[in-house]
Amino acid sequence: MQRSLRGATVIDMVHTEEIVPPSRLRAARRRRAERLANEQSCIVTRKQLYAMGTTRSEVRANLRAQRWRPVGRQCICVHRGPLTPSARHWVAVLEAGPRAYLDGASALVEAGLKHFMVAGIRVSVPRGARVYRRLEGVDIRQTRRWNVDDLVGSGLPRARPAVAAVHAALWARSNREAALVLTMVVQQGIVSAAELSLEMLKVRRDRRRLFVHGVLHDLLDGVRSLGELDVARECRERGLPEPSRQVLRRAKNGSYYLDVYWVRWRLVVEIDGIQHSWATQVVGDAIRQNSLALDGDTVLRLPLLGLRVAPDEFFAQIEQALAVAGCRIPGRRTA
Repeated sequence: MQRSLRGATVIDMVHTEEIVPPSRLRAARRRRAERLANEQSCIVTRKQLYAMGTTRSEVRANLRAQRWRPVGRQCICVHRGPLTPSARHWVAVLEAGPRAYLDGASALVEAGLKHFMVAGIRVSVPRGARVYRRLEGVDIRQTRRWNVDDLVGSGLPRARPAVAAVHAALWARSNREAALVLTMVVQQGIVSAAELSLEMLKVRRDRRRLFVHGVLHDLLDGVRSLGELDVARECRERGLPEPSRQVLRRAKNGSYYLDVYWVRWRLVVEIDGIQHSWATQVVGDAIRQNSLALDGDTVLRLPLLGLRVAPDEFFAQIEQALAVAGCRIPGRRTA
């Protein structure tokens, strides 16, 4: 104790802690919740909020004040604007349950795949897992292929790109779509053809298994052997004259090989693998094609993808070009 000099009062010196107003505590908890949500594309679950100390009454107050809004049954968005594609992915996974993850083409979009149309969001859960709630536009499927090693290590729970690409091909609506997604992920540098092939070796049974193996062989630059042999076989089966393969042609700008050539009818078919659509190949391919045209040859292009998914259309064009050049094809009516 300390007595004043005038003796009027006695002041007890005590240590007191600063009392934080409840409004400041609530604001601090809200900021902490929004920091977590920002790591999840502005989406957070009620369970996550409660684990951080946010009370149910605070959640209701933020919703009434229209700072936050509910999305689905478990999720909350910490802003009032439209959801981004990534936010929709978070909602789909968080609403589906603790072991759910983004899979197939949806996981590839999250990994950076561009210009590929995805009909809905695909979410996978282990066989027998409980699904919390199903959302419109979200396809939640149980799978025996669930493996924790197939998932990325952090961020949004999703399949690794190689796994997702294989799944997307196996689940595609058609062979054309399956070949397209495999080609696009390799072309855009999301995953290599070798990584896809390793993942595909793990698939033992699937109706599209052989087709996917064939596409991956093409992507692994098996074009020279597989593509030319396939064209020769198709010609035999369709009653077309069999072409010469790998014919050496010398020109002013250098020497090159023609993939498939009908010498008598001066018809060239160039078989294009994935590398022919890359910028480094476009100019050289155009110069070579122009040179052949100037020498009087007809040049048709046959993408390996086209040989896989639309052979009839391409071989109809080859047959037409041969007929125009004077080739008599059995069974074909002349004009």
